[in-house]
Amino acid sequence: MPIVLVIMFFQLAIIQSVPENWLSTALGLAIVGVGLAVFLLGLEVGIFPVGEGLASDFAKRGSTLWIIIFGFMIGFGTTVAEPALIVIAQKAASISSGRIDATTLRMVVAFSVGFAIVLGVWRIIKGHPIHYYIISGYILVVAATAFSPSEIVGLAYDLGGVTTSTVTVPLVAALGIGLASTIKGRDPVLDGFGLIAFASLTPMIFVQFYGIAVYEFFEPSTLQTVLPLAELSQEVAVDNAQHFDLNLLDILKGLLGVMMDVLPILAVILFFQYIIIKKPIANLKNVIIGFGLVILGLDAFIVGLEMGLFSVGETMAYELTRYDNNIIIYSFGFFIGFSTTMAEPSLTAIAKKAKEISDGKINDFVLRIFVALGVAIGISLGAYRIVVGGEIVYYIMAGYLFVIVLTFIAPKYIIPIAYDSGGVTTSTVTVPLVAALGLGLATNIEGRDPLIDGFGLIAFASLFPMLTVMLYGVITEKMGIKGEHEKEQIHMNELRHALEDAHNMGLSTINIQGTDKRHSYDMPFSAVHVIVPKEKEDQALLAARAAGARGVTIMPAHGLGLAKMDNFYNRLHEGTTDSNLMFITQTKNVEAIIKSIITELDITGEGAGIAYSYPITNLKGLTLKLDDL
Repeated sequence: MPIVLVIMFFQLAIIQSVPENWLSTALGLAIVGVGLAVFLLGLEVGIFPVGEGLASDFAKRGSTLWIIIFGFMIGFGTTVAEPALIVIAQKAASISSGRIDATTLRMVVAFSVGFAIVLGVWRIIKGHPIHYYIISGYILVVAATAFSPSEIVGLAYDLGGVTTSTVTVPLVAALGIGLASTIKGRDPVLDGFGLIAFASLTPMIFVQFYGIAVYEFFEPSTLQTVLPLAELSQEVAVDNAQHFDLNLLDILKGLLGVMMDVLPILAVILFFQYIIIKKPIANLKNVIIGFGLVILGLDAFIVGLEMGLFSVGETMAYELTRYDNNIIIYSFGFFIGFSTTMAEPSLTAIAKKAKEISDGKINDFVLRIFVALGVAIGISLGAYRIVVGGEIVYYIMAGYLFVIVLTFIAPKYIIPIAYDSGGVTTSTVTVPLVAALGLGLATNIEGRDPLIDGFGLIAFASLFPMLTVMLYGVITEKMGIKGEHEKEQIHMNELRHALEDAHNMGLSTINIQGTDKRHSYDMPFSAVHVIVPKEKEDQALLAARAAGARGVTIMPAHGLGLAKMDNFYNRLHEGTTDSNLMFITQTKNVEAIIKSIITELDITGEGAGIAYSYPITNLKGLTLKLDDL
């Protein structure tokens, strides 16, 4: 619905035209809704249980080597067939004057993701804090940027976000959570998340090294004859303005393409399940149904996007660059970033998982909103960079610094989820629309190079969600939001305390400072009252504290001496001139407190005041340090 509203507003209010293919757009949006529902159901039924089951079996068998091999194959196999990666690699090859080879680029990225999963699995097994790895990765990214040709930097940053696909993300997340749930001493929230963050970070480093190699040490291959990008963008926009031709052959081709994307994952799972672990898949029928639902749902989702959104989005990206109003461009980037992220299947799946394993402390819908806000801000800022010019590395470095600072401020449980959120935002829905916007801007704005300036929006869309999700964690911590188990535990403690208090009414029940504990004692307590002139209040308090008093209740007092009692009616409403200090303390401290006060204030000599005490029973609510007891 947010995507529909954004597209309709900009189409009708800004561009002021009704698209010719509005009927196929409406039908496509309906198919998107059905496809997303089916896809998510398939994840719950098929992919999550298998991924977590495999991770659990590996951990129980102590097969570290096989876990690492499995992680690498899952990372490599799912990435090399990633549709969004194929699109970006081909686009980069077409505008690089023969420098970049699309197939080689895909292999480099796929290898880097496989390496990332291995590194992430190793971290979970060893129990190392994730931020050490991520901060080291940021340093390597920036160091590589210093030596990389400018033509490769934006592309490398973008490919960090493209690698985490709709199918890869849930399976990799299931692997991490399954490992952390099974290995003793690991926390599923603190240790289970983070694999996606690694898979988003390493391609930036590997692709920059690839760029250094092809631009510094190799001559360009035979130049391909391609349209100038301005003509290409216009041609794409015109083509997409035509109606989407939905026929049986296209549907079957699309379904076959999705099956080919899912097949490497299925092959890796079956190989490890039956050949390595030698254990049949539990609930095989449900798993088969789940994978079938994932394939059907994802295919329907992609068909719906092609019918309903991609054509309109690409056309609008071209049209908006023709307006001499940059605010419109930034606004479109913000709202399209927010709406596409809210519809992102990977994010929905991960948010639900985060809510589940955080015991409800993380609200999945609120988490999605904060991630979507991060993407929206990132795309707007990325569009601003393209419009006004400037090196992308400065923006990214500043963003990394903020991430590092927030890492040490945000609560620990949110940090791995924040790192992962940067990867899950740029997938099936977001990448094509964002890439079209970036290349369209760089093509139509004078002085911009599509290869240098056109790429980079996806990097911004991956970076800023990390900041907003950490802020979400800080806000929830300040608000004191508890998980369901924590709430139940607090309720049980309150109930237990109430029962103890009711049972121990004849005893003194004392709260222990700095803990949630309270104890009931057969211990005598007394109240010490000291009534002194108001100007002597501080002097009396210091004397009492020195003698062992640990708390005081201060009440206003107004006294009349014997000489004034004859005319007391005229003096009842005079202002307060005295203070009544009440100290509740163990009876053994009474003598020392009174002695200290009367000596310091000379109450029994020249000074004014009264001191007295009396025993009290059924004491409840007093808080003392453990040492005082």
